[in-house]
Amino acid sequence: MREINTLDMGHLEWLEARRTGIGGSDVGSILGFNKYKSPYQVWLDKTGQWKEEQTDNEPAYWGNVLEEVVAREFTERTGKKVRRMNKMYRHREHPFLQANIDRDVVGEPAILECKTANTFLADQWEGDSIPEQYIFQVQHYMNVLNRDYAYIAVLIGGQKFIWKRIERDQELIQLIQERLVEFWEVNVKQMIPPSIDGSDATTAFMKERYASSEVGKEILLGQAEDELIASLKEQKDIKKIIEINISQIENQLKDKLGQSHAEVAITPSNLITWKPVVSNRIDTKKLKAEQPTIYEKYRRTSTSRRFSIKEIK
Repeated sequence: MREINTLDMGHLEWLEARRTGIGGSDVGSILGFNKYKSPYQVWLDKTGQWKEEQTDNEPAYWGNVLEEVVAREFTERTGKKVRRMNKMYRHREHPFLQANIDRDVVGEPAILECKTANTFLADQWEGDSIPEQYIFQVQHYMNVLNRDYAYIAVLIGGQKFIWKRIERDQELIQLIQERLVEFWEVNVKQMIPPSIDGSDATTAFMKERYASSEVGKEILLGQAEDELIASLKEQKDIKKIIEINISQIENQLKDKLGQSHAEVAITPSNLITWKPVVSNRIDTKKLKAEQPTIYEKYRRTSTSRRFSIKEIK
């Protein structure tokens, strides 16, 4: 295992060092278990084609601030001493596999990962549950540092503290390592992009990255794109059929409630509700007609790109 001292590194220098390999926070994304970042985005970052803008991120900020609080509480509750290492570790055989652990556990072949979570995500931590991306992250760290087990501690909603032990899973580690090595050796080093998927993360990223265009510019695409369009049309036709089937089932259930003028129905396995929902919205047409000055003052203009396909006849 190789070590790089990060104590005197500035934040930007540390980020650049992270881009020279695959870190723990990248693993879930590469494996497709991060709804906020896709494999394609990681590939762009590692190949230097795109750098995520460092903007104010409240969750990330408070996660860093509270890391020490979580570590101290872990020691308080378990009696186990932990220490900050200020090092970037690299795998002995594959140095592009790297780890920045939160804490080392003194006197044990273990590490500690400190997390914070929104109250709405509390169910992901119930019982023995741990979010998949964190399982992959700590297994990756155990692989890089050759540790036997790990602890993960989380502060949920700022008021509930949980800690759990995660055993080393060599079979899972092998699967993770094989995928990460393939991603680095094939996708990154050979500049072969991973498939652009249909995840929310990729959709949002495309909208952000390609927000502007050259007015009136045209390009020529080939037969491959026509095949993609044909596949798209086929999938949309299937989607319409599914949506009709969904509406049919929902209407059948609504009819059952409607005949009895009921808002709630109970089956042996489900609770069905069909209740009025009141929402208040500004009538912009009326506001523009009756109070044009106020309308202009608070009107907000936004620009987006509309995607459409029309068959050439």
